Amino acid sequence: MKVLLDSSGWIEFFTGGPLADRYGVYLTPRYQLITPTIVLYEVYKKIKRERGEETALLCAGRLSATQVIQLTDSIAFLAADLSLHHDLAMADAIVYATARDQEAEVVTGDADLKDLPGVVYVK
Repeated sequence: MKVLLDSSGWIEFFTGGPLADRYGVYLTPRYQLITPTIVLYEVYKKIKRERGEETALLCAGRLSATQVIQLTDSIAFLAADLSLHHDLAMADAIVYATARDQEAEVVTGDADLKDLPGVVYVK
């Protein structure tokens, strides 16, 4: 099963937050993880700001071990359409569009995505 763990999930996992175990379930061979490049950006930036560059690079390495999905023209157009239809911010729309394009479920703690089809909301 393809799963896109969004930035909130990775950050929760890497920082050992209260929901880390709920996200950790998806970091097993049972799931094929995909990661949009915007998630690389968001996770690296937040971890670097809060924990330093060395930790951020270690986390980025873990993300890079997943199937990294580039932002293509078709995903960008789909993201724009989904943003307009669901009133999503740019990053959320890109994450959701990437999952739709790759036929993956989104696993997230982001309330802006929680009611969309194909989204598993972790709270």
